[in-house]
Amino acid sequence: MTTLAITGGTGFVGSKLIDLALEKGHAVRALARRAQPERPGVEWVAGDLGNRDALSRLTEGANAVIHVAGIINARTPLEFAAGNVEGTRAMLAASRDVQRFVHVSSLAAREPALSIYGNTKAAADALVETSRPDAAIVRPPAVYGPGDRETANLYKLVARGWALLPGSGRFSIVEVADLARALLALAENPTSSGIFEIDDGTPGGLSHREMAAHIAAALGKTPTYVPLPPAALKLGAAIDTLGAKLAGRLPALSFDRARYLAHPDWVADSAPLRALGIWAPEVPAAEGIARTAEWYRSAGWI
Repeated sequence: MTTLAITGGTGFVGSKLIDLALEKGHAVRALARRAQPERPGVEWVAGDLGNRDALSRLTEGANAVIHVAGIINARTPLEFAAGNVEGTRAMLAASRDVQRFVHVSSLAAREPALSIYGNTKAAADALVETSRPDAAIVRPPAVYGPGDRETANLYKLVARGWALLPGSGRFSIVEVADLARALLALAENPTSSGIFEIDDGTPGGLSHREMAAHIAAALGKTPTYVPLPPAALKLGAAIDTLGAKLAGRLPALSFDRARYLAHPDWVADSAPLRALGIWAPEVPAAEGIARTAEWYRSAGWI
């Protein structure tokens, strides 16, 4: 039996990864900052990426590490660096004796000068490349699917009859189960190394209007489409950042996120990953978005 050591197992991607790993007969050891319900096949290791003893327990005797955990929103560059760079450094140190290391990055790392988040993910990728040249690094674009809180607001807005279109660029998406399947396939195939982008196979990606149209079709709505030029995104980020500071929360539309949304090209190229012959996307955009919309309805989110 293969033992997988997983970080970020309580999050959106990590929880789906654990589900699929158990279905495939793997034993799972997963890091968790808070107590988790007992689950057959899963050993929860209490701790975080700053706890060396916890990381040693997590990786001891594991056949592969899948490092999913990271920070997507933070108040300061130091917080981003602590979660994405130093957390990865700690995992690499704890995984020296583990045969396989799979690192979950972000397509944002392709443009490190564009955002603090992308900069820290690129720095983490560089650490992995230097320390573990045999590792697989996966750079997902926007990840969506049932249970995702990040994209839920898009569906809620369309459900109310509005679709905001931030910029004229194109981007890729990937359904969470497709991403989890790719991570497992790479963990099971230790000869595949390098940086791999991933997507759902939509040629040329999607425009923001096409994405909104898929959501509208899934919800049976005819929304009003509202273009948002970069200046409007920047203003929105300023307003939300100020409001978040006053309310003691993280902004939903940070300056980082506004720059990301305004960038013209977030289209991923998954050809090198597909060429390995171990994975191919199974969930096309329209199907995945419809499933996600139905889940949101059933859960009462929209």
